[in-house]
Amino acid sequence: MDTSAKREQWLALIAGAADADALAAVDRQLFGQKGEVLELVRSVTSLPKEERPAFGKAANLLKREVEQALATARERFEAEALKRELTAGDFDPTEPGRPWQGGTLHPITIVQNELVDLFQSMGFRQEDGPEIESEYYNFDALNIPGDHPARESQDTFWLDDGNLLRTHTSPVQVRTMQRLTKDGFEPPLRVIVPGRCFRCETVDKTHEHSFYQMEGLVVDRDVSVANLIHTMKTCLRVILERDVEVRLRPGFFPFVEPGFELDVNCPFCGGKGCSVCKQSGWIEILPCGMVHPHVLRQGGIDPEEFTGFAFGMGLQRVVMLRYGIDDIRQFMGGDIRFLQQFSEVPR
Repeated sequence: MDTSAKREQWLALIAGAADADALAAVDRQLFGQKGEVLELVRSVTSLPKEERPAFGKAANLLKREVEQALATARERFEAEALKRELTAGDFDPTEPGRPWQGGTLHPITIVQNELVDLFQSMGFRQEDGPEIESEYYNFDALNIPGDHPARESQDTFWLDDGNLLRTHTSPVQVRTMQRLTKDGFEPPLRVIVPGRCFRCETVDKTHEHSFYQMEGLVVDRDVSVANLIHTMKTCLRVILERDVEVRLRPGFFPFVEPGFELDVNCPFCGGKGCSVCKQSGWIEILPCGMVHPHVLRQGGIDPEEFTGFAFGMGLQRVVMLRYGIDDIRQFMGGDIRFLQQFSEVPR
């Protein structure tokens, strides 16, 4: 089959296009769903077997030549359009262009970075751990019994291999203690663990299935609840950028004894009660308490000689308090208008 006639016809069509719109019509005619060039290439399958190699080679060469001719014509029209724009009477080449719009850190990242800086100034070191955890580190090593409700599927995302998506950053406590004591390390120990956690929660204004925590652990001789309260007050005063009223409520957590819930006065209603604080006037910020002896033993530390305290701070709730955000779903909503409010880059 001779392709020379097709070649002349198609190149003439391209050369005869008067503008970009006409060229686009030629492009559709040749390379559309049933374009002439594509139909020519496909027709190789209808030829006798011995004719296919030569014809297929010629058809593909012609296809590339036509594509190149289209690209050259397209560039020509684009250059002509740019020239017309530059020479138009209303164009001012000295006028500044549109300002570059940079990205911004997520508000959770902003607060997390500030918390890391704060705790590092207090002598803490930053640690990290896997988001896919074993049952031992997420539950057993933290003194959470086998019949605890948190192990059930309504609270925990279990994986097919028996592992799980960590429900808190507390497993890093034991991982860090084990790693350090293995090398002969002894307290004092001060660590923070920022990271993402997962729970099978019903999403509403105050709950998300994926959230961020910052774990804290202090182990030393003669550590007491007074040390815990002082650390928490210092942290909240700095990160919330104002004095806040706090309260400690007794709370049960298997990995601390005694355990507490630390609440702050709701900034949205001034303590009168609203939908954010569930009409209580208080917002729960973090659980905390003295590290349970079982957890210290799992980390290779003698609870008869050392004591410690731990806390797990929900970063979303801290950010909500700091910036007056009343819906936790905003953080993962992807609304650029929400995120731009926290930009530190001039726009």
